Amino acid sequence: MQPSGQIRYSLAPLAGFTDAAFRRLCSRFGADLTYTEMVSAAGLAHGSRPTRHLMETLPGEGPVACQLFGSNPDELEFSAREVSSLGRFVELNLNAGCPVPKVTREGAGATLVKDPAKVHGLLKAMKRGTDLPVTLKTRPGPKPDKVMLWELLDAAETAGASAIILHARFTSQNHGGEVHLDLLSELVERAKMPVWGNGGVKDAATARAMEATGVAGIMVGRAALANPQIFAALKGENAECDRIETLKDHLAGVIELREALARDFPDDHIPSVDGMCSIQMHTHLFRYFAGRPGAAELRRRLNSIRTLSEILSIIGGQS
Repeated sequence: MQPSGQIRYSLAPLAGFTDAAFRRLCSRFGADLTYTEMVSAAGLAHGSRPTRHLMETLPGEGPVACQLFGSNPDELEFSAREVSSLGRFVELNLNAGCPVPKVTREGAGATLVKDPAKVHGLLKAMKRGTDLPVTLKTRPGPKPDKVMLWELLDAAETAGASAIILHARFTSQNHGGEVHLDLLSELVERAKMPVWGNGGVKDAATARAMEATGVAGIMVGRAALANPQIFAALKGENAECDRIETLKDHLAGVIELREALARDFPDDHIPSVDGMCSIQMHTHLFRYFAGRPGAAELRRRLNSIRTLSEILSIIGGQS
């Protein structure tokens, strides 16, 4: 049984979304912890510069954890050592739940749900490379008739993991459908380590339902996109803010992130300000402007943005 205490909230790792600019916004609005995008252990081990860019942080961020994915123990040990040497992160997390094909093709992510023994070995390898807490993010199993959760819990505990984060949907459900709070509640009862819950939390009602399982913390993912103030709202704090002003802060953070990357990686190709803003903000912008009048024309303009001035023009027209 988990100890009682005030519930904590974290921003889930979301590929293509949780860069330093967005993480900092979520921290400002009350996220107790944020996670990097998924970082490839193979990429780090083979010297991929773009992979290293994913670990850039900005001043003003709250505590940040780094999520790694991979299936090779040597690469994960190396990556844990490399990430720890940066001195930027408070935790290393192993992804054993992502169902995206480019991840599962490597034998990583959700593929690992079916192999608790391998999960154990990968967590042990990460622990050899770091003194930071190592945690596991996983799912209950590949499908409802094949629950692997208890074997995964044993793998995590015997490997010395510090916590387990459960996306309480089966791999077959991807990111939709029922969130199995009954399994999450049973996991809390069985575990000797802190348990965090993930999946389907989008408002106070869904947060309270997950909190009732006894979890130590709740991870929020897609519901935070274009809505970083959700963390304040879930804590019962004043979450009123102007979406356009939040968007402007987000955009300023992307520009600052681009400057940090150019400074820290002077020999790498870093996109121009125009390129960085259009790439990093493209999918975010659709969410910030959802429900606005003239949606069809707005979508057309958003699909064609290539420069910072075009983004500012659209923002100005929506203010």
